[in-house]
Amino acid sequence: MGWFWADTAPAAGVAPHPMPRGSAEPPPSCPMHRKAPAPPSRLPESASTPQGACPYVPPDTPSPASSTAPPPPKQGLLSRLNPLNNMPFDLSNKRADNQTQHLPLSREASTIPKGDGSLWEYPSPQQMYNAMLRKGYTDTPADAVESMVGVHNFLNEGAWAEIMGWERRFSRGVVEGYKICARGEENANQAIGIEDPFDTTTWNEKNIPPPKLLRFTGRPTEPTPKSQMLQWLGWAWPAKYESAPPFDRHDWFVQRCDEQGCQEVRYVIDYYEGDPEPTGEPVFFLDVRPAIDGPRSAAERAVRWGTDVWWRASGGVVREVRKAEQARKKREEEAAANGRHYN
Repeated sequence: MGWFWADTAPAAGVAPHPMPRGSAEPPPSCPMHRKAPAPPSRLPESASTPQGACPYVPPDTPSPASSTAPPPPKQGLLSRLNPLNNMPFDLSNKRADNQTQHLPLSREASTIPKGDGSLWEYPSPQQMYNAMLRKGYTDTPADAVESMVGVHNFLNEGAWAEIMGWERRFSRGVVEGYKICARGEENANQAIGIEDPFDTTTWNEKNIPPPKLLRFTGRPTEPTPKSQMLQWLGWAWPAKYESAPPFDRHDWFVQRCDEQGCQEVRYVIDYYEGDPEPTGEPVFFLDVRPAIDGPRSAAERAVRWGTDVWWRASGGVVREVRKAEQARKKREEEAAANGRHYN
């Protein structure tokens, strides 16, 4: 769900929150099911500060340029797209001609930093509605757009919280990440000093800057290998693995820094929808992990998954309880010995 925009925003936070079911569920006509074009290699020198756009609603492909004359400046497809999210710079925030219901024009700041240190912003309901109409999604009810924006923002904040969890573990390398993960997922947040796993703003590394989201792209028509394998397992063992395929897929490109410098890490996100709560609230599952673009990302995934499986399979909790009980008895015996007096 990547309707990020590229405007500079004031520092503000948005915590993940449950959304009412209602019309918040992405409708079949939601343009997130459409593939976005590939981003250009760089921003044109003459372009101004990006105004941002949704990656799911790319502009129509223009007719081929004339072979005898170059196109006018800033009239081609790439010159109209923001390379950070593959969307036009100038999507309108004006009321649509046939719109019968007022939609808010204000935009909400995320907690996700961009490469320049400012925060990514989410679209206003009016901007999202205009973008959908522009691509022909005229059957989208206007009264559902605000809920759609709320669900979209909620999922993006959750995705960033998951990425922050990976970065807190492995920003200093695989070895340090192993030390954090060695006692399983249930103890990892305690090891890194984080109480709330959905905290998207706390960063305890004093000598390393926090991660930043450089750019992203939606790839809903390109399933990840992991999601495909899960579907195959569901076909073979439906009682254990059967589940609906992800309704969306994103690639997020994150800047990770350490003492040696900064590098770009690609994260893959699969979006799943679960059964709703008894109260009607929707349930979503995000599978967020570093893409296996090299040995380090493969090692990070193996360490985090393997240590948690080993901790639970080998009775790590039981060992911890036994150690605590032994320590308690030892303290009691020492206190009793020190308290004895002989006549």
